[in-house]
Amino acid sequence: MDITSNFETVDLSEFFTEEESSQEPMQTGIIVFTNRQQALIDELKQKLSKIKYNHFEILEKRVSDLKQLAKAIAAFPSLLERADLTVGSRTPHSLIRSLIDSTREGDTTLQLPSKATLGKGFLVSKLHTFSSLEKLAKQAELDESLCKEFHDETVSMMFLLLAEDVYLNLIHDTSLSEDARWQLATSLLLLWEHRADQNIADISPVLQAVWNARAKLAPAFGTMMGTSELMTITFALDEQWVKFITTKLSDDNVKMAMEEFLFGISHEDILRLKNMLREKGISAIGRNEVPKYLGNEFIKTEFSDYRDFFQQYSIRRDNARVRNRLKLPGPHKTLEDYFICFVIETNIEIQKNDAAAQKI
Repeated sequence: MDITSNFETVDLSEFFTEEESSQEPMQTGIIVFTNRQQALIDELKQKLSKIKYNHFEILEKRVSDLKQLAKAIAAFPSLLERADLTVGSRTPHSLIRSLIDSTREGDTTLQLPSKATLGKGFLVSKLHTFSSLEKLAKQAELDESLCKEFHDETVSMMFLLLAEDVYLNLIHDTSLSEDARWQLATSLLLLWEHRADQNIADISPVLQAVWNARAKLAPAFGTMMGTSELMTITFALDEQWVKFITTKLSDDNVKMAMEEFLFGISHEDILRLKNMLREKGISAIGRNEVPKYLGNEFIKTEFSDYRDFFQQYSIRRDNARVRNRLKLPGPHKTLEDYFICFVIETNIEIQKNDAAAQKI
């Protein structure tokens, strides 16, 4: 099913309850290609056909395979409608409730709906396809702007994978309000159903810009007070990010998560490095010297593309989960967790204020 991604995130509880089954169904099904993505593919096809490029048939096959995969996944029950399953029925309300109430630790893959797991595989396949199309455009020496647009779409899909992790993590965070956790679960259901998310479409350019700004910091290690440098660079970025920085960076947990993001090494290694520099009376070292000081030649301190971003995020995520489970010092969430949570809570506050104003 090929539908557009121009939908607004809504609270599904407004449409479905345990007893209710008569509401008009919401639009369901995976978004194979957004209008923009389809336009990019059509433009690439047109330009390759004019130069009789040899890999044109491969492009057609990859696109067709993605559509077939989406069609197969669409055969599974929608997560936005009441579904009669083998051992009972499921509604969006009951699914959200089970996500919020779950106290399970560790990998929850086997507890997730089949459509969620299959859809993640679809998104990875789509990401690889668009990455290949970018390379194809470059090999054919097509417009640089077209190559960049394929790259931007690929990065956006990477952030969707990241968002799924963040939503699942925050939904289980009992320190958040019930409203925030419900909104996060609602966003997760929409992401699972459509493999698109308007929240992340808005957030991903900001995180990408912060990641790019991070690479410009030099030296990265010295006083180890890199957060101030990042603030200076990022004040020119999105207004929401600036609000996040100015209101949340005073929180030690957010600051520690920021340091891990900024320096590309764990909180534990940051503390070790700080102590080493202090003991040796060294004021600054370059990025490439970090592995030598920490005694680990495999530490990677330079990161180039979206795969590096996701890999580093996953390492920080796993470390944070271990600290949280074992009650160890250090950040128990990633910077992405804190930022996306801030955005969700800000949106909830705006919605409440708007609703209050309408009653006046």
